[in-house]
Amino acid sequence: MKSTLNKKDEVNGTIVIELEKADYQEKVDKSINQFRQKANIPGFRQGKVPKSVIQRMYGKAVLVDEVNKLVTEELTNFIRENKLKILGEPISDDSEEKQVDLDKDETLTFYFDVALTPEFELPLDKSTEMTYYRVKLEDDLLEKQLDAYKQNYGTYATIEEEAKDTDLIKGTLTEMDGEKEKENGLVIENAILMPSYLKEESVKNQFIGAKVGNSIVFNPKSAYDNNEAEVASLLQTTKENIQDINSDFRLDIKEITRYKEAELNQELFDRILGEGVVTSEEEFRTKIASELSNQFKPNADHLFIHTAKDIIVEKMKDVKFPDEFLKRWLLESNDKKTAEEVEADYPAILEDLKFHIAKQKIVEENGIKVEYQDIEALAAEVAKAQFAQYGMTNLPADVLQNYTKSLLEKEETIQNLYDRATEEKLIAWLKENLAVTEKEISSKEFSEIMSEHAHKHGEQTANFTDEGDVDEDVDSASESSAE
Repeated sequence: MKSTLNKKDEVNGTIVIELEKADYQEKVDKSINQFRQKANIPGFRQGKVPKSVIQRMYGKAVLVDEVNKLVTEELTNFIRENKLKILGEPISDDSEEKQVDLDKDETLTFYFDVALTPEFELPLDKSTEMTYYRVKLEDDLLEKQLDAYKQNYGTYATIEEEAKDTDLIKGTLTEMDGEKEKENGLVIENAILMPSYLKEESVKNQFIGAKVGNSIVFNPKSAYDNNEAEVASLLQTTKENIQDINSDFRLDIKEITRYKEAELNQELFDRILGEGVVTSEEEFRTKIASELSNQFKPNADHLFIHTAKDIIVEKMKDVKFPDEFLKRWLLESNDKKTAEEVEADYPAILEDLKFHIAKQKIVEENGIKVEYQDIEALAAEVAKAQFAQYGMTNLPADVLQNYTKSLLEKEETIQNLYDRATEEKLIAWLKENLAVTEKEISSKEFSEIMSEHAHKHGEQTANFTDEGDVDEDVDSASESSAE
């Protein structure tokens, strides 16, 4: 077996694989014998079918199968052993003059066109200027967050004052028949209502200003504007059971509770951040402001890396790529695409491909490595951020650890985390080696910049994407190069 790479130019080549009969005949004979043992052909006992019969009936198919397996294995090994950085995948040259005749050819020759990753210089140094935005949290946003904590961690407390519309009024609810209690009527011992939910203003006003010991008669259905769910909740039954209930009810008020916001004290600090993490309101405010500012970091990184992409793509504008091969490969690898669609998509695909290759170059030439510990640490950050979205900032260590472990059980998640960790290290390298100015701006200014960026990005990709096809194409085209 002989394999060679014939370069057409710097980025296009053909891998030629030559098979002699000796390369495949032994494997073919072995497969024929195995097939003979299993074949069930009328007129012959199983395992006793003559080899000539098997050869005549299945020989060509077995030959094709074994040759295909050999060629595929040899192609893969040749690319790996010669450390070829190819884009996309090899494409078989099926032109008429390159066809193989299994019956006549002594030497079977196969041709595979390949696209080679271009060699290029990437001038990235202190002459390249970039801006990294750091978001400074406005005081009003911090106050809103603190107010949210006070609201979320507050408690209900019994009061002796007159009821407000947002108080919980508790008591015994008794079904009435005129001015008397209805015989065998409903009695709910622990009925609860909040005046603000009542739709009938006259009834709502009766409860606002009421005190413990007062009794108020009202019709639940009219009070809740015939909302079956709310009436059933008040009467502590099902929607079906209230269909025939139209009576007035008397609520004898036994307790009024009012929601009181939490105070900015050590108890609240410990509940939100963990015991003893901060010990004063000033430290608490500083810590919360820092955490809120950090929530802008993913978007700041996103903006920074996209700006870097624009700069790098511009620096690579004269780098030659195997355009015709890539268009051909994109067309052949996606039967849903037309030639016109591939042509329209190609500029965006090429930009992403250039950036992908440039990132690889930076990583390889500068020894940037992602260790498993980096992935574990990032997974913990992701887990913590996901819980924080729901206000769960002080999770027990075992809960956070178990959730992080579950993230690392999925291959797709690990790959995504690896890509993110690589990008974070790339950002760190760019900050160190380029002239990067860190600019502090308000969250409002940053949001405006991000909105403008998203709008611009949408305009750029609107003509090139179809349900994510461009991203899939770029990932596939880059896969072999990444190896």
